Amino acid sequence: MSEKIAIIAAGCFWGVEAKFRQLPGVIDTTVGYTGGNVENPTYHMVCSNKTGHAESVRVIFDSDKITFEELVRAFFDMHNPTSKNRQGFDVGSQYRSVIFYKDEGQLKIAENIIKELNQSGKFKNEIVTDVVPAEDFFKAEEYHQRYYDKQSFRRA
Repeated sequence: MSEKIAIIAAGCFWGVEAKFRQLPGVIDTTVGYTGGNVENPTYHMVCSNKTGHAESVRVIFDSDKITFEELVRAFFDMHNPTSKNRQGFDVGSQYRSVIFYKDEGQLKIAENIIKELNQSGKFKNEIVTDVVPAEDFFKAEEYHQRYYDKQSFRRA
């Protein structure tokens, strides 16, 4: 087994985490905050839209079973990457679309897929997903972890 890490943001982290957890080859997921300028932020701080952080998901995956490219393609299928700082009713920079790359290989894969999707016309508008270096990832409060699993309903 070859464990790798991907960190992404695509709106509210509850649904994004639930969708990634369903993919074969995903070993574990953690929701949290990254991309901002405040250490150890809380959910309420991030929701203030003053920390610069995005609600994010750290995905640990077995690269022998699922590639980073496959994760990125799934990422683009699970949200609207053409909507700036918004996913559905969730509005604010904490809901932005971001791929936080861990190395040059991840950067190239992300950039190539964005270029391919923009040229394909799959989306009506241009993709606005940011591709930036991974920064410190701060785990969200425990009640956010596997949120949908903890509820009596399943929305994923």
